Amino acid sequence: MRKIDVFTHILPDTYFARMEEVVPGYKDIGKRVRNIPMLTDLDVRFRMMDSHDGYQQILSIATPPIEVYASPRDAPDLARRANDGMAALVDRYPDRFPGFVASLPMHDGAEALAELERSVDTLGARGVQLFSNANGRPPTAPDLLPLFGAMAARDLPIWLHPFRDARSSDYATEDRSEFEIWWTFGWPYETSVAMARIVFAGLYDQYPNLKIITHHMGAMVPYFEGRVGPGWDQLGVRTSDRDYASVLRGLRKRPLDYFHMFYADTALFGAYDGTVCGLSFFGVDQVLFASDAPFDPEKGTQYVRETIGVVDRLPISPEEREQIYWRNAARLLKLP
Repeated sequence: MRKIDVFTHILPDTYFARMEEVVPGYKDIGKRVRNIPMLTDLDVRFRMMDSHDGYQQILSIATPPIEVYASPRDAPDLARRANDGMAALVDRYPDRFPGFVASLPMHDGAEALAELERSVDTLGARGVQLFSNANGRPPTAPDLLPLFGAMAARDLPIWLHPFRDARSSDYATEDRSEFEIWWTFGWPYETSVAMARIVFAGLYDQYPNLKIITHHMGAMVPYFEGRVGPGWDQLGVRTSDRDYASVLRGLRKRPLDYFHMFYADTALFGAYDGTVCGLSFFGVDQVLFASDAPFDPEKGTQYVRETIGVVDRLPISPEEREQIYWRNAARLLKLP
């Protein structure tokens, strides 16, 4: 069966070379990136891909986000290098890579919008990747809001990827996170926060056809449905210095209803019960196959294999399994 992995990461040659010049020896997530050959070596990537029948990848740039390590002066050039490199791979290997997701220079909303237009309209990107924060700013910062309108107008999705690093401490009395908690628990929290800010900014009311693919099966949201639903139905009852009740009145639906409008991927590192929970929350029409390759202990093979094993075990029909593996992606990304 065909399988379109919608969240896989790569570092194209010219982008990676410039990244190493701009920030040599980048720490923490940079250390991990440099230790994964598949991010830069196509032969290693192709050997893994060939071990799975019908397996294809949608390419996106790996963390760290460009705006985290690059200056506002360097960021636009890095984004162009990333997108030009991925577009070239799609053109050269269309049977392996049916599409790519554009990276944007997020220091400045106007620069980001210009690269969105170039990447989607000229290079053929199937969407854009936004992170859960833009160097500490919410994705709903005023100058970034046009990005959502631009993608809604093109009827193409936004990939929402979490990010924070070890500088996000676990406690206010400390200056850094310990035991990589910033990644294990911090990233799901980041995604969930970004989803909430998008909901309460009213973006789904403004753009009813807005399509956002949340990494890692919607993060915390499916598990915390009770808080997201009945909990946020009472928005404002616990807050005395803000009129949050008026925010609720300004939305056309319950907050929970908007969270059901997000799409989610299966990149849960082989967690079967979490996949069942997320599938129940989002529904089979809005779940897409993804593995997060090559970020796994085997540097590229384990999560693909384990995620396929999970999807194959789900108590769903063959037609629904086909939806998750490739039909939802083909429809959403407008692929052949």
